[in-house]
Amino acid sequence: MTNPAPASIAPSLALIEQLAHEAISTLPMPFRDPAAHIRLRIEDFPGDEMLEELGIDDAFDLTGLYDGIPLTEKSTAEQITRPDVIWLFRRPILDEWAERGDISIQDLVTHVVIHELAHHFGWTDDQIAAIDRWWE
Repeated sequence: MTNPAPASIAPSLALIEQLAHEAISTLPMPFRDPAAHIRLRIEDFPGDEMLEELGIDDAFDLTGLYDGIPLTEKSTAEQITRPDVIWLFRRPILDEWAERGDISIQDLVTHVVIHELAHHFGWTDDQIAAIDRWWE
């Protein structure tokens, strides 16, 4: 049996993480530096507890999740007990990518990252559209 050509291998967790970091590195200032301090977690699927907490029945329905306190709700008097995290879920992302068939994996990962960063920064749809051309 021969090994598949690299182009036919599904993107790995490491590649999804690399694409997410690339998406953050291209953000406009003043968002790039703060976004780089948000922890990225890349998993194949969300855990059962996470799905239950969110009321989601199908793990393929969740491509990403912001887990933290949005900047619009943070207080300088509060003690930070855990870091802000953006979760990306590889298998749901790959499923959407395959179903769409009209965008690159980089564009889809960037879109998911921007959507989750919007929760962190409290961006409006207009602010998201200015950064993520997905909306055009």
